[in-house]
Amino acid sequence: VNDSPALKKADIGVAMGIAGSDVSKQAADMILLDDNFASIVVGVEEGRLIFDNLKKSIAYTLTSNIPEISPFLFFILASVPLPLGTVTILCIDLGTDMVPAISLAYEQAENDIMERRPRNPLKDHLVNSKLIGFAYLQIGVLQALAGFFTYFTILHENGWRAHRLFGIREQWDDDNINDLRDSYGQEWNFDQRKTLEFYCHTAFFVSIVIVQWADLMICKTRKLSIFQQGMRNHYLTFALFFETGLACLLSYTPRTDVGLRMQPL
Repeated sequence: VNDSPALKKADIGVAMGIAGSDVSKQAADMILLDDNFASIVVGVEEGRLIFDNLKKSIAYTLTSNIPEISPFLFFILASVPLPLGTVTILCIDLGTDMVPAISLAYEQAENDIMERRPRNPLKDHLVNSKLIGFAYLQIGVLQALAGFFTYFTILHENGWRAHRLFGIREQWDDDNINDLRDSYGQEWNFDQRKTLEFYCHTAFFVSIVIVQWADLMICKTRKLSIFQQGMRNHYLTFALFFETGLACLLSYTPRTDVGLRMQPL
């Protein structure tokens, strides 16, 4: 352990932190502060745990980007009333998603964490194509579909069928038009239309929060079932109640229709 040339030539040079010389410490890739080789196993397990939890947190955070950006794309391309407001998106990113994403950092190691083969540093990056595909193309698309289903359902229940909404944006947002007819011939003034639109914003927001419950459970483990991992992370349990309570607070607090453009459900 004090042979500097051997330490440099080794794949991973290990030096002793107490008994080792200063020269060997400088040449080594790893220094055992307690001179105990068993600490290597503990260090590898802790490193894998940190890497796993970072991937879980990133995957959870990226997922909500699709249901947040797709309403604006649909608003521009299909010229429909805005499904989700910008302030509501901030409520998701800076409110309901913050604590759950942080709680994943406290997740305990999965049972098979030391049974896995070493990751390939050239392919298995912290953010890779597999994680992007999972977050955006799988969970993100499902969340967006859930939000749009809620959006169209609410409008349909209030007399606006889907085919009537396409291309209506300019008339919908024109405050001079107070006799816009829905699919059943009922007239809607500007204030009534905006109240319904803010109601849709709130419903879309709540639908994202609900599907983020499932997303949090999905991101909780990378390989094992949640029944194998258990619910021992109390920070995560608190995060579920926190985001639900915050969503209710934002939705039902008086005057949020002015500040946040949301309506009680």
